[in-house]
Amino acid sequence: MTPKPAHTLSVAPMMDWTDRNCRAFHRVLTRRALLYTEMVTTGAVLHGDRERLLGFDACEHPVALQLGGSDPVDLTASARIGEDFGYDEINLNVGCPSDRVQSGRFGACLMREPELVAEGMAAMIAAVRIPVTLKCRIGVDDQDPEEALFRLVDLSAQAGVSSFVVHARMAWLKGLSPKENRDIPPLDYPLVYRLKRERPELTIVLNGGVASLDAAQAHLEHVDGVMLGRAAYHEPGILGEVDRRIFGEGGDVDPFAAVEAYKPYIAGRLAAGFHLAGMTRHMLGLFHGRPGARSWRRILTVEGSKAGAGLEVVDAALAAVAGAVAGREGGRPIPAPAETLPA
Repeated sequence: MTPKPAHTLSVAPMMDWTDRNCRAFHRVLTRRALLYTEMVTTGAVLHGDRERLLGFDACEHPVALQLGGSDPVDLTASARIGEDFGYDEINLNVGCPSDRVQSGRFGACLMREPELVAEGMAAMIAAVRIPVTLKCRIGVDDQDPEEALFRLVDLSAQAGVSSFVVHARMAWLKGLSPKENRDIPPLDYPLVYRLKRERPELTIVLNGGVASLDAAQAHLEHVDGVMLGRAAYHEPGILGEVDRRIFGEGGDVDPFAAVEAYKPYIAGRLAAGFHLAGMTRHMLGLFHGRPGARSWRRILTVEGSKAGAGLEVVDAALAAVAGAVAGREGGRPIPAPAETLPA
């Protein structure tokens, strides 16, 4: 049987969350899901600290670089740099609704300029050998979503784009904050289903409000892929089921095993001078709903933020969870050994 492509299940680009440490952690939970960077503007790529902004660990593959921008020349140069860094895909953000993004003429406001988007996509496609994809909303403000979405997709497809990630909400740029734009505009999954049905030659990935793998599997009856966002970040343990349930490969990844697999990465970053909290903050939800989850979060948060914190903090947090599990099974709680940690 032909393996399912990585876009069948992906983890969304999320500002301040899906940095290289987060992606390395997610990768120990799933070998197959496609991971995305945070959005990086073309200005930052061209003029900023590229290693800090674009550097990633080889373990993260397959991983896509998401760009924010609108100038075809800058997009082309940024896409080439991303390809040279070794990314597997370049993705253009036409969905972020923040004020800063609007003032920079990129993100969701570009839904109003589909010709410019298509020009930029064509330029990037001509410049690199890796796939160039588009992530968008179904429309903004007073646009008719059926007209806005299909026009953007059709013009971009004519420019050579074959894969689209569609956040199935309007973006209300007037009157809603970026946070409110993630929840308040109603979802329109049937419109995204219709896009796939009427453009069967295109790869259509659905994003927005997908809270579980059960929901993802239901959407996959209608589209080519599903992108998980906050659900994957706040409860990363669900990613440990992705390879089996979505890709039909292997077994589930136990959270304890995931932490052990992540520890060499943590050790490497610590040795390079980075702080433990930068790695462990992405792990806080790993034991969500399980005995010891509160102790896990407390130890990682409190002890992990102290100067010089190292892998002993992770070990103590794991021991607290293991003790809580044993206590639950034995009928009595076992206290977490937080007091044994160095001050």
